[in-house]
Amino acid sequence: MLSMKSQYAFKALSYLTLKFNEGPVLISEIAKKKKIPLKFLENILLELKKAGILDSKKGKGGGYFLKQRPEKVKVATVIRLINGPIAMLPCVSLYFYERCKNCDEKKCGLHDMMVEVRDATLQIVENRTLKDLVM
Repeated sequence: MLSMKSQYAFKALSYLTLKFNEGPVLISEIAKKKKIPLKFLENILLELKKAGILDSKKGKGGGYFLKQRPEKVKVATVIRLINGPIAMLPCVSLYFYERCKNCDEKKCGLHDMMVEVRDATLQIVENRTLKDLVM
């Protein structure tokens, strides 16, 4: 399940995608238009900036903007950055693998089914970008 933080991140990124060729956007504008608490949004945008998805400009005419073209930023990248694993179980995660306690992965039907769920989900989110969110 996507956290509220992830949902807010996608709302903000969708707004910045729509404003892509218009220059930097003030945090206050994003917060107001997308109904995101300002302090929460500041943290999200800083995290996205540190990850290289966003950049910012200070001073008059400043704000945040997408560092890359919207069609280059995969939905899966943002999910992993903000939400963590895409897989529903740690034992099937590609990037956040952890062995489940009290479980034998080789004989676990739930593990096998969740691998299929993970793969189906990845097929979608790895092939969609920020641009797809606003079309």
